[in-house]
Amino acid sequence: MSGRLERLAPTLPAETTDEAPGAAVALDRPWLVIVWNDPVNLMSYVVWVFQKLFGYSREKATRLMLQVHHEGKAVVADGTREQAEAHVARLHAHGLWATMERDR
Repeated sequence: MSGRLERLAPTLPAETTDEAPGAAVALDRPWLVIVWNDPVNLMSYVVWVFQKLFGYSREKATRLMLQVHHEGKAVVADGTREQAEAHVARLHAHGLWATMERDR
């Protein structure tokens, strides 16, 4: 699975988006976990992953999956940087394209 992601890596968005060096940043500002649309995973699988990893109801997981499908991406979670990194790693382990960025 990681071989597939490595081959696709040049087309993936950057993993994190940080503020410019020296910029004043609120320390309590959460990080967002973003899942991106891909041509590989079935919609039903994405719904299942959202339910399994985040404990979302079928309805919420379906709503997020449809947002990913129609808009190209969706914010699926937020939290501290460490929490966001863990969510991204778990999403990658399930074959989904995910990144994180600071909330604006």
